[in-house]
Amino acid sequence: MGRSARISFAGLPPELDAFLDMLVAERGAAANTLQAYRRDLADTAGWLAANRGAGLVAAGSDDLRGYFEHLHGIGATTATVARRLAALRQFYRFLCSEGRRVDDPASALDSPARGRSLPKMLDEDTVKALIEAAGRHEPGPERTRLIAVLELLYATGLRVSELVGLPLSAAPAKAEWLIVRGKGGKERMVPLSPPAQAALRDWLAVRTTFLPTGSAAAVTRAKRFLFPSASADEGHLTRQRLAQLLKELAGKAGIDPARLSPHVLRHAFATHLLDHGADLRSVQKMLGHADIGTTQIYTHVTSERLKQTVSDHHPLSAARKPRKKSEPAAD
Repeated sequence: MGRSARISFAGLPPELDAFLDMLVAERGAAANTLQAYRRDLADTAGWLAANRGAGLVAAGSDDLRGYFEHLHGIGATTATVARRLAALRQFYRFLCSEGRRVDDPASALDSPARGRSLPKMLDEDTVKALIEAAGRHEPGPERTRLIAVLELLYATGLRVSELVGLPLSAAPAKAEWLIVRGKGGKERMVPLSPPAQAALRDWLAVRTTFLPTGSAAAVTRAKRFLFPSASADEGHLTRQRLAQLLKELAGKAGIDPARLSPHVLRHAFATHLLDHGADLRSVQKMLGHADIGTTQIYTHVTSERLKQTVSDHHPLSAARKPRKKSEPAAD
């Protein structure tokens, strides 16, 4: 089979735009979600055009099976395959509901078997080391912003897109809560810890340092955001720049930068809350999960850690090395 063709978004069928418009109107899909759907369906359309001479709208089940065989052949991960299949299923259901197709070619496809992977984790000492490293940063507005984003991510469990997109109105000067608009446009209130409140107050005192000095339109756009940026087209600190700041901080804290990302801090927030006795429903609300089953992955994390503790320290565990006769027994 030929290599997967990369076609421009402009060459995609109009039905795809209609599908994406539906996701916005009926489900409140975020921009990142729309981009992911568009990329996945564009990849499928490109392969179908190059290898089957078929369009995305008119493709049959055999055409789609050929595409997934191609994905397996190039070593695509199970997560990628599952995501592509989910996108195609929703797209063809939309076509059927709109009367643009009478059959659903994706309905005959089997879902890939997916193992449940546990999220990357940071223990409490590692998070403490990060916060201390941020405090050693060269004094100035950059340090104040770094501490603020770190404290807010760890104190609230926000998604990185939620944090960088926070409007200034979401966090008044004496805020004990953040008002967050999450997936699907749903609002939730997330409490702030005392350190996060202090970091937020310090940040608001220097926030204007990061406002642009160019056009009036750029200034007006940036003023809306809690974390404005003079260099970003969006008017706010970008997800990419925030991730880069955290990687740099990890290096200064003596932590492997590959272990740290904004999403890892979200995982740490949830797991540490459960470790200290928080109930699952409360954590679900703060994370903005629609389904508590999504939140339950963190109970698996804590269970795995407990099992590891037993394995490492229980006297009858095979993982423990036998104590030498000369070693005194612990009280």
